[in-house]
Amino acid sequence: MVTSVTDAEAQNFNRDRQPSHAQRYHRAREFMSVVTGLWDSWEDDAFLHDKAAGRFFDPEKMHVLGHRGEHFQVRGPLNVARPPQGYPVIVQAGSSPDGRDFAARWAEVIFTAAQDLSQAQEFYRGIKKQLADHGREPDEAKVMPGIFPVVGRTRAEAEDKYAALQELVDPVVGLGLLRLLLGGADISHLPVDSPLPELPRTEGSTSRQQLVYDKARREGLTIRELYQSVSGGRGHRIVIGTAQSIADELEDWFLNEGADGFNIMPPVLPDGLDDFVGQVIPELQRRGLFRTEYEGRTLRENLGLGRPAWGASARTRQD
Repeated sequence: MVTSVTDAEAQNFNRDRQPSHAQRYHRAREFMSVVTGLWDSWEDDAFLHDKAAGRFFDPEKMHVLGHRGEHFQVRGPLNVARPPQGYPVIVQAGSSPDGRDFAARWAEVIFTAAQDLSQAQEFYRGIKKQLADHGREPDEAKVMPGIFPVVGRTRAEAEDKYAALQELVDPVVGLGLLRLLLGGADISHLPVDSPLPELPRTEGSTSRQQLVYDKARREGLTIRELYQSVSGGRGHRIVIGTAQSIADELEDWFLNEGADGFNIMPPVLPDGLDDFVGQVIPELQRRGLFRTEYEGRTLRENLGLGRPAWGASARTRQD
């Protein structure tokens, strides 16, 4: 669940420009109410498949949504059975105040960005409190920051890998990505070897804009150094080192209220993912921090998330 970032997205959907940040989240709340209501069009045992009696489904267990709201008018029902997981796992990305409230209300996995443990802890502890404010238990949403791991057999090997990747960052692409992360702010006229000045904030991803500004100020980066540093991890934490040192950092965040897990963003595919799976995962398993086999049959089960009971959407709409 994301509410879009750029006007280019809006122009694919009958708009000249995107709505304001607040309007997007206002619309998103109604959107989620509609979607979950449609997933609850049929009770779990509605489909009988009784050929002898000529009954395909029990009409008493079909429910018409009949939604009429500010942004959407949807009659329903959905023309497929309720999903096997109750609802598909609901993943959200967005860390502004509106994004956090939206995540605490709806998300089951929260994809966020943090540059250090203190940032991760502030987000983690805040979200867990907001979950309770919405009547949810802390484990009903998993906080999973993005991690960009560059793995080497030695620290020097990992640093060499990262340096080689940095040399491949095309300046045009790097500046374009930085502009996107800054919410579309125009930086084309700025000298790339000077610090990033304060720019007008846009209606794009407000939390990512702030993260990039904070990184530039904290590390004293020029625009060139900044676009190089965010080109790989897109503003997420870059971890460079051996399997042991990377496992140390993941363990530290996991055990100290920085994360419930991680969204792994390999630097290159397939080699970067192979390095992580082949070197870091065994180290995490040796520490008892990663499973050795899957316990469940679905993503929801393996994330330790409960299956939403039928009718949960109706309670949500009443709320």
